[in-house]
Amino acid sequence: MKAIDDAQAERHKAKMTKRKAVQDAEVATKTVEKGLLIINTGPGKGKTTAAFGLALRMLGYGRRVGIVQFVKGAWHTGERAAFAAFGDKVVWHSMGEGFTWETQDLRRDVAAAEAAWAKARELMADPTIGLVVLDELNIALRYDYLDLDAVVAALKARRGGLHVVVTGRNAKPALVEAADLVTEMGATKHHFAAGVKAQQGIEF
Repeated sequence: MKAIDDAQAERHKAKMTKRKAVQDAEVATKTVEKGLLIINTGPGKGKTTAAFGLALRMLGYGRRVGIVQFVKGAWHTGERAAFAAFGDKVVWHSMGEGFTWETQDLRRDVAAAEAAWAKARELMADPTIGLVVLDELNIALRYDYLDLDAVVAALKARRGGLHVVVTGRNAKPALVEAADLVTEMGATKHHFAAGVKAQQGIEF
């Protein structure tokens, strides 16, 4: 263990006492409780992973979670298998047909996005659900598969206590403006660039 003398320990204690006082005073000013619109966007990995972390946290408090995947289709993922263990506490709908460069069919992509959005609205209206994850909704909006103004209006009009997380790159400015919390995930380094393929337990 690193040697720490008494004077050093006392200086640290005094510094942390002041820091705690400042933090406690700031926390005391935060009195609003509301459902949040959260956006995870940016080129970096982890947007969906972070959303599912919030889902797990919500489940830890006994709250139900709804998940709609706008792009990812029927392929198996570890997170879906894990969430299945929670039974009806998690309502999961994978309604995409793959990325647009895979389907190459605009009509199918639009129809899939519209069906997913209808399901999302259904889950948002369910008073037993505390959190709705709209995975890759940003992609559907980026390609204009859905009406941006209508989506933003519906998200703004959601019931007061509902938390919604939207994931995907290139979040539209109107959605960012409407959000309460926006995290831009950067791509500092990615193993894909070094030729490493998508791996079980990491990417899916």
